[in-house]
Amino acid sequence: MTLIPVVPENHSHVLAEFDCLDPLLSALRLDSGRLKCTCLAVSRKWLALGTSAGGLHLIQKEDWKQKLILTHKEGSIAHVACCPHDEDFVAVATSQGLVVVWELHLERRGRPERVSVSWEHRGQTITALCWDTSTLRVFVGDSGGKVTSLRAGSSKLGKGSAFVIFPVQTVTTVDSRVVQLGCQDGRLLVSSLSRCYLADTEREKFWRVGNKERDGEYGACFYSHSKGLLGQSPLLYCARPGSRIWEANFNGEVLSTHQFKQLLACPPLPLITYREEPRYSPEQRTPQSLAFPKLLLFGDQNLLTWTDSAIYVFIPQNGQVLLWTEVKDLMDIAVYRGELFCLHGNGRLSHLSMLSADRCVERLLRRESWVPAATVACMFQHVITTSRARKSIPIDRLEHLKSQLSPSTHSELIGQLEEVITKLEPLDSASSSRRSSISSHESFNVLDCGIYRVISRRGSQSDEETSSLMNQSMCEEEQLKEFSFVPEEDQPDHDPQSSERTEADRSEQGLPFHLPLSFRSKPPRIALQAVKDSVSSFVKKTTEKINTLQMNSELFQRPEFKESGQAETSTIVNSYSDEMENEVCDEILNKEADMQELWSATERTFSEIQDPLVLLDPVHLAEALLEWLPVLERILGPSNLGSAVVSESNQNGGELGRSSTLNLLSEPGKPSETVTVESRESSELEEKVDQCEIQQLSDFSEEVIVCGSPPETLRVMPPVPIPSELLSKLTELATVYTELSCFKKQKGGVECKTFLRRYFFLLDHERVRRMCLLCYQEQPDVRSSFMEAMFELTQTSNVVEVIQKKDLLKSLRSLRELQPWKAPLLLAHLHRLYEKHGEAAVRSFSHFYPTITPADVVAMADRSHFLAYLDNLVQSRPEENRLHFLQSLLEPESLREDWLELALTHDAPKHCDTLNPNGQPRWHSHCFPWGYGRLLSLLIRLPADYSSKQKMAEMCRSHGYWTGYLHLCKELQHRSEAFSAICQLDDITLLEEPDGVEPHTMEEWKLLIQLSQQHHDIAANSQQAAGVNGSSCSTDCEGRISPESLTLMLARTAGPDRALSMLEECGVQLVLSPHSKLVCELLRVTERRQRWVFTFKAPLSD
Repeated sequence: MTLIPVVPENHSHVLAEFDCLDPLLSALRLDSGRLKCTCLAVSRKWLALGTSAGGLHLIQKEDWKQKLILTHKEGSIAHVACCPHDEDFVAVATSQGLVVVWELHLERRGRPERVSVSWEHRGQTITALCWDTSTLRVFVGDSGGKVTSLRAGSSKLGKGSAFVIFPVQTVTTVDSRVVQLGCQDGRLLVSSLSRCYLADTEREKFWRVGNKERDGEYGACFYSHSKGLLGQSPLLYCARPGSRIWEANFNGEVLSTHQFKQLLACPPLPLITYREEPRYSPEQRTPQSLAFPKLLLFGDQNLLTWTDSAIYVFIPQNGQVLLWTEVKDLMDIAVYRGELFCLHGNGRLSHLSMLSADRCVERLLRRESWVPAATVACMFQHVITTSRARKSIPIDRLEHLKSQLSPSTHSELIGQLEEVITKLEPLDSASSSRRSSISSHESFNVLDCGIYRVISRRGSQSDEETSSLMNQSMCEEEQLKEFSFVPEEDQPDHDPQSSERTEADRSEQGLPFHLPLSFRSKPPRIALQAVKDSVSSFVKKTTEKINTLQMNSELFQRPEFKESGQAETSTIVNSYSDEMENEVCDEILNKEADMQELWSATERTFSEIQDPLVLLDPVHLAEALLEWLPVLERILGPSNLGSAVVSESNQNGGELGRSSTLNLLSEPGKPSETVTVESRESSELEEKVDQCEIQQLSDFSEEVIVCGSPPETLRVMPPVPIPSELLSKLTELATVYTELSCFKKQKGGVECKTFLRRYFFLLDHERVRRMCLLCYQEQPDVRSSFMEAMFELTQTSNVVEVIQKKDLLKSLRSLRELQPWKAPLLLAHLHRLYEKHGEAAVRSFSHFYPTITPADVVAMADRSHFLAYLDNLVQSRPEENRLHFLQSLLEPESLREDWLELALTHDAPKHCDTLNPNGQPRWHSHCFPWGYGRLLSLLIRLPADYSSKQKMAEMCRSHGYWTGYLHLCKELQHRSEAFSAICQLDDITLLEEPDGVEPHTMEEWKLLIQLSQQHHDIAANSQQAAGVNGSSCSTDCEGRISPESLTLMLARTAGPDRALSMLEECGVQLVLSPHSKLVCELLRVTERRQRWVFTFKAPLSD
């Protein structure tokens, strides 16, 4: 990774995209090629989206849920505007020139109604729409230069005002098309192709802004001063050619001209988005001479404009460029305060926010987007290092950010971030004195989970003093606390739970201080963890030994014991402390020896499987892994394996011992809790322990009887720290063994499910996921265990809390923020989402392709829900690429028939509607709609061999999908079967190309006429008995197949005489209707004239 270039100090703000609106468009079905978003508007409460079908969707910005949809039959929505001072009103302009003002009635919970309608711009293209800032009045401008005003009646204005119809007033007609409208304090600003005009709508006065004309689309807007400058009238800003902007007063007089051409030679700032990592190129650009098509007031003191490829934000007060950023395919932008909503040419929406660089880093940290946050921090060092930025980004948060970056992939980024941290200025605000006084007594430690742990500094002790103090006294305090016997009257009352918490807290607090060990000068991580485990296990063993001591109860009643008891106690403590030191040393040495043995066995097996002769031969590969497996089981396996074996061998199938049973029932990998034995409660504790053990024994025996064996514990975290080099090789071997045991059972080995649950902390999650996709039908337990493990790994994620709230859009947005995705982790979240929302969630899974594949979804979801996902996934591609994309999803190709069968059996017509009792087509049954017709039409067009096409044709015929059946018969050259089906469907359009099957030879015409005659006779007979599929088929002859209609078709192709002779050859006695006779005569005349023209031209050519 290359060094991140630093942004110049005159830039402090960025545009960032934190929210993804793709799920919203998908839920509104606005992501298809047929229906698209055409315009947008935004207010404090609403995001209004106009569509090409005439619908207006009102979305609540608070939760991104659709509140209303307003429909218009007068064309697609061209413009929409929300009333700035009353959000209960929305103005809409359609492509046919209609303007509608809607009153939503949300406060009264009534139905929305059209309170004002204008057809004044019929036949013209409406180009601008603007609300008055103080009254319910809308200004409209069109391509002819006409500007009108439309008042909205409302019951809010008083009694009877809702029934008043205000006339549409023509404000003015300018010289050319209206580009942009603006309204402020009763004055209207009109920007046309040639100049800007200012109108006082109350006094009906008009001014021209400036004297020079222009030619092109240039915007204009009002600029209100900030709240501290009350009493000053607003200014006007009008775009001019060459990246210039006029500044004018409220009377239209130009005050100054701002030149931005040279200022825009600076490089663009990156767009901070989840879609890709931010990139900044410091190379200077050439000066930009642009035409700003629109100007918008952005925030409090900024101007915003855009082209089709970039967004520009200016500070008009000092004529500076705040930022400019390249954004592709821009079509329209709506702003509200500091947020932008961009409509792109392909119908996609993006939600951007402008904020300072330090606030952007803070937002990225909250979303755990570590790499983008570090990149922005390195780019904008001059903003991050200031003392003001400490309020949003404390030093501890930057340190935590650095710890989240991977040294292997982001080493240079970590180095740059360290340089930024060294330059940080402390917080110099007035309130920092109290914080500094607090920090002098306390320090902060950021845990991996993001929690800030406060470490108190008592008195004036330094860290070194506290550390040495702990090193000297910890062992003595722990031993005396655990093994001291105090007489009954001197023992203070205390809560045993609080004592256990104190012990646990002390053990945790002592870990960071590196206990000095006399037998090891520099203990590694493995030895340190072994010390912790060994001490815990020895304490448990010592406690059991103390419990077995038969102490005479009379000793506690004799008064002389009170004097000599302390000496006896000290003797016991000394003897056991020596024993503890010896056992700790032995256990540490054993742990290191075991780890060395595992390392050697792993290295040997890993080198063996590098040989292709071993790796590609399942037999030799299994032999190598089975030699390595016992070492792994003994060293890293669950603790209950060894105890169970010892118990069975020692007791010869008898009753399980107490210690082994308790060990078997306890969770593996967790250190045993210490028990403080007190003299006055020793008998009670022994009774409680005995009762607890008996109860556990009975419970365990019941489990063994019912299940046959105790359930295998799922281990997702390693029981001991494992070096990274060893872990990588263990992961490779464990994953290979899992894959091998999944597809081939090994004698003497561990089955796949058991091995996966025991050693999940060693497995490659992505490879296991792919393995589960291949074998989930044969071994569903393996995949369920894998998903159970992924659930446990992702349980602490913030996304889980969002999913539990059952808000689909927010859940999808949270998943978008997790990019780049890892398939196993994302799959666990999608499982949770599917459990909460069902089919609605599955339809949105297409946005996660190709990370989540159709194979993942089909293993997770119901078959009907998977079909909806597949249809959405295919339709999300451009129409010309859908067939090729669908073919790429067929892995293996046998899925073609499976998916076709699935689409033919869901949301399909009933068999009785498409097939008669004989299994033949019903009349016009090909006209029934199929729920997944678009997917079916692609599936039957997929390339396949001859036998597969035959199977697909038979499937279509058996389910009555006649459109697909005819297409496949045409591909297979089964033309006689196709003609037979067409005659029974009785639709002559099925004989027309390109979708139909048209006869090519006279033999095919002859066969078709004979089949139609047979079907006509059968239909006539059945009609006399009961009628065929209703009476309409017998009375409506238009479009039906009959010998007469076929004769006319053949006459147009081969001539009327040849057609009539064909009827005689078929033996069909047919009396043509007058209309048919007239058509034949006209065809004869046309044929003779063509023959005469050809004969006349032949000699001339000679």
